[in-house]
Amino acid sequence: MDLVPALEEPLKKVLGPATAKVMAEHLGLHSVGDLLHHYPRRYEERGQLTHLADLPMDEHVTVVAQVADARLHTFASAKAPRGKGQRLEVTITDGSGRLQLVFFGHGVHKPHKELLPGTRAMFAGKVSLFNRRLQLAHPAYELLRGADDAVEAVETWAGALIPLYPATAKLESWKIGKAIQTVLPSAQEAVDPLPESLREGRGLVPLPEALLKIHRPHTKADIADAHARLKWDEAFVLQVALARRRHADAQLPAVPRKPAPDGLLSAFDDRLPFTLTDGQQKVSKEIFDDLATDHPMHRLLQGEVGSGKTMVALRAMLAVVDAGGQAAMLAPTEVLAQQHHRSIVEMMGELAEGGMLGGSEQGTKVVLLTGSMGTAARRQAMLDLVTGEAGIVIGTHALIEDKVQFHDLGLVVVDEQHRFGVEQRDALRGKGKQPPHLLVMTATPIPRTVAMTVFGDLETSVLDQLPAGRSPIASHVVPAADKPHFLARAWERVREEVENGHQAYVVCPRIGDEEDDPKKARKSAEDEAEKRPPLAVLDIADQLAKGPLSGLRVEVLHGRMHPDDKDAVMRRFAAGETHVLVATTVIEVGVNVPNATAMVIMDADRFGVSQLHQLRGRVGRGSAAGLCLLVSEMPEASPARQRLTAVASTLDGFELSRIDLEQRREGDVLGQAQSGARTSLRVLAVIEDEEIIAEARQEATAVVEADPELTGLPGLRTALDALLDEEREQYLEKG
Repeated sequence: MDLVPALEEPLKKVLGPATAKVMAEHLGLHSVGDLLHHYPRRYEERGQLTHLADLPMDEHVTVVAQVADARLHTFASAKAPRGKGQRLEVTITDGSGRLQLVFFGHGVHKPHKELLPGTRAMFAGKVSLFNRRLQLAHPAYELLRGADDAVEAVETWAGALIPLYPATAKLESWKIGKAIQTVLPSAQEAVDPLPESLREGRGLVPLPEALLKIHRPHTKADIADAHARLKWDEAFVLQVALARRRHADAQLPAVPRKPAPDGLLSAFDDRLPFTLTDGQQKVSKEIFDDLATDHPMHRLLQGEVGSGKTMVALRAMLAVVDAGGQAAMLAPTEVLAQQHHRSIVEMMGELAEGGMLGGSEQGTKVVLLTGSMGTAARRQAMLDLVTGEAGIVIGTHALIEDKVQFHDLGLVVVDEQHRFGVEQRDALRGKGKQPPHLLVMTATPIPRTVAMTVFGDLETSVLDQLPAGRSPIASHVVPAADKPHFLARAWERVREEVENGHQAYVVCPRIGDEEDDPKKARKSAEDEAEKRPPLAVLDIADQLAKGPLSGLRVEVLHGRMHPDDKDAVMRRFAAGETHVLVATTVIEVGVNVPNATAMVIMDADRFGVSQLHQLRGRVGRGSAAGLCLLVSEMPEASPARQRLTAVASTLDGFELSRIDLEQRREGDVLGQAQSGARTSLRVLAVIEDEEIIAEARQEATAVVEADPELTGLPGLRTALDALLDEEREQYLEKG
C-alpha cells in the first residue's frame, strides 16, 4: 500500500520553489510528510521568555524579548570615509539578562523604525562574542503585536504557545512555522503505523491528532500527549526494523563450532601467566554458547579500553580453529592490524607457529593481510588462507577483496564497529561456505538503550572490570587562555615523566601540512569564534622541540605518513627510544605502550567526550600511574569546557557516554551514517526514554514473531518503508 499521496506531495508544489529549495538543502525536508515530522524544539509561552542568561555560543537561537533601548551611531570606515557609516545598537532584555543586537549600513533603516523601546519581538540569529559580550549581528526578527494589530501576526501566533523549530541561518523558526501551518491540514491523512491494540493498550492518541497537537498546541498537556505518541512511533518502528533483521538472521544456518576438549584453546589457557577476570570468563561463556548453536552468532562485545577484549576475542578464535574452522579479525587501520597481529603472536607463543619447525603440534599459523604488504608476502598469506594452513588471519578491509578465499571461515571478529560499513560485514560473511559467526568489538562504551537502538540486531556482552595491574589515570583541564602558566607547568610535568624513565603523547586535532584551501579548513563554528584553525601536529612538534621540550627526543605520527614510516615511529616509541610522540588521533585505537604515562591533548575541546576517553586510555597501561592533561582555550562557562570537566571528573566510560549523549543530540550518537537518513530520532531521547525503548523492543519482537512479513499491519509496513529507504537500511546495519 502506498503512502497517502497528500503526504508525498513535494514541498515545491505547496510552498513554492525558493522556500522548498532552502528546506531541502538545509533541513533535508522534501515532502509534506517530511515537514510535518519536523517538530518544534521547544515552545515559547507568551509572557514567559527564554532566559537570555543561558544563551549557547555559536548556535542559532530564537528568543522572545523586549527592546530596552536603541541607539544609532555614525562612524568612519574604509567604505564610508566621511563618517557616514551607520551602526544601530539595540539592547533587548527578558528580565533574566540583556543582549546586544547590531545592524550595519543600509540594514539599519527598517529596524531603526520598528525596534522602538518597549517593542516585543522574536529575534533569531547566531550568538557571537564581541568585546566579551554576547551579541546577535543582523538578527532576523518578527514583531509580536497586540490583538488589535495586523491580523496575520495574530493568526500566526494564535494560542498561547509559540512553537520554536530547529532552524538555520537561511530559514528562521517562524518561517518554518508558517510553512507548517500551510501543510497542517494534510496531517489528517497520515497513516497510523502502530497496531490498534498497542495504541489503545497504552492510551496513545492517533497519529493525525499527535501531529496537530505538536505543531499547534493549546496547552502543555497537548504537547505531552503528542510527545508520548510520537516517541512510541519512533521507538517502535525502529525496533520492528531491528527485530525483523534479528528474525531473518536467526533463520540462517551456521556450522556449530565447539572447541576440542584438549586442543588449541586449552593449550593456550595452560600457557597464560595470569587468570582471566570474572568478567572475561562470563563473556567467554556467552560467546562459546553462541558458537555452539547452528545459527550465526551476532554479538557485540563492549569493553573499556584495556578491559581485555582482545583476550576474549582471541579465545573465541582459538575455539573456532579447534573446531576445524578459520577466524578472521578485521581492524580499522593498518597500524592496528599490525599491532593486533604482534600482540596475538606474542600471546600465543609457539602455538602461533603451527606447521613450522619448532612450532607446536596443536598450533596454527597466524597471518597478517593488509593493503601495503609486498606482493610475495600477500601471495603467501592468501595461499595459507585458501589451503587452511592459517587458522587465524588479521587484516584491514584488504581481507574483504574478491581475491581473498578461505578454506572454511567460521568466525569474523570486527574491531571498532563504528568504522565498518555493513557492505563490508556482508562481503566478509559471504566468504564462508555458510554464514560465519560474528563478534563485533567496541571500546566506546555505549549506554544500554543506545546499544538497543543502534546495535539492536546484536546481542550485547559487557566487560566492565579492568584486569589486575592497570593503573588509575589522573585527568586535569588546563585553561591555556585564562592561566597560561598552567600550560607551562604541563610541559614541565612531561619533562618530569621523561626524567623518571617514562614517555608521553601529545595529541593535536590536525596534521598541519594540509594542501587544501585554508579558507575551507576554517569553517567550523568554533573556529570562526576563535578565528584560528585547530592546532597541528607538525607546528606543535616543532615548537616543543625548540622550546619547552628541547633536549628530549620528539617524533611525529599522523595518518598521511607512509605505512612503513608510521611503523618505524611506533616501533621506536614502543622500544622507548622516543621520549615524546606528537600525534593525531591515529593513536586513538589500540596503540599499546605500557611505559607511556602522560598525555597532553591540545585543543581538547575539539574532540568528542568518548574520543577523549579513548585517547586517555592510551596512558596508565603499565604499573605507573597515568596523567592526562586536557588543554583548551575555551572560556570557563562554555559547554565545551563543561564537557572537558566531565571527562576529567570520571574514568567510567559508561557514565561519560551518558554525559556525552545528554550534551549532544542523539543524531550524532547514532552514527554519522545517519546524517544522510531521513528519519533521525526527533522526539525520542535515547537516555531519558530508556523504558519506552525497552518496551518497544519487547512489543516489536512479539509483533515480528507473530507476523514476520507484517501482512496484517499495512500502516506499519508503510512507516517501515519510509524509515528504511536505502540510506536508512544501511544506517541500521552499520549501527
